[in-house]
Amino acid sequence: MKNCKMKNWRKSMKKNWQLYVLLIIPVAYLLVFRFAPMLGLQIVFKDFKARLGIFGSPWCDPAFKYFIKFFNDYNFVSIIKNTLVLSIYGLIAGFPLPIILALSLHYTRQKMIKKTIQMITYAPYFISVVVIVGLLRQFFQVRGGFVNQMIQILGFESIDFFANASSFPHMYVWSGIWQGIGFGSIIYIAALAGVDPSLHEAAVVDGATKLQRIRHIDIPSIMPTAVTLLILSTGQILNIGFEKVLLMQNSINTVASEVISTYVYKTSFESPVPQYSYSTAINLFQSLIGIILILIVNKIAQKYSESSLF
Repeated sequence: MKNCKMKNWRKSMKKNWQLYVLLIIPVAYLLVFRFAPMLGLQIVFKDFKARLGIFGSPWCDPAFKYFIKFFNDYNFVSIIKNTLVLSIYGLIAGFPLPIILALSLHYTRQKMIKKTIQMITYAPYFISVVVIVGLLRQFFQVRGGFVNQMIQILGFESIDFFANASSFPHMYVWSGIWQGIGFGSIIYIAALAGVDPSLHEAAVVDGATKLQRIRHIDIPSIMPTAVTLLILSTGQILNIGFEKVLLMQNSINTVASEVISTYVYKTSFESPVPQYSYSTAINLFQSLIGIILILIVNKIAQKYSESSLF
């Protein structure tokens, strides 16, 4: 039986050798750039010393020394809280908006208006983070900023948004939504284009309104795509990029802007004594939480809908 399976496998390889040759490059890429660097993760359990290297550094005692250090860190609660606030706020506010934009564009019959809106909403995605933060500083600055000028016209006093910790999450999340809403809607527009036109024709004949067609035809059709993207977004809930937060951060709003990624960056590169083992332990903790969240949300999606990631 085993010999028969081996014979069939060899026969299949010989027949489809071109496909196996194509597999070599992506598999080699994964092995070299994704799996090989994982050997460096062992410094989480070592007192890493640069002169001794990864393999020569001594093992920690206890083994989970740097995880325990992070859990006992006086910044632990505020870092986790800030990361969750920014992620969950961004997920709740940003997840439905690309769907709404895609549905609106799908029902726009004027091609000129449709293309203009698409161009305007897609453009911010291609602006660099540095420019985005520069624009935010120009718009929200106390003297001469557009937002503060509008506030003064309405009879209120100017607000220093960057020196106000409570305004940081709103500026971070809504600037991100502004930047990504157009690009995020592309997948939903593609999914809507695949909806069977005969369903809409039948609904129109039956007298269904646009809202009824959206509710009973379009939304169920794009639901598998939405569930998949939601699961992937949930897995990234602790994985906020540090560039934008770091550029928007200052000593006054740190109480609301210090997140896991900026803390890892500071302990690795801005500390007088870089703590590579400690920062790697924090990153590993972040990744493990992301995997657990993906599994939980995927399980919930399997239970309550017909769509799931795996």
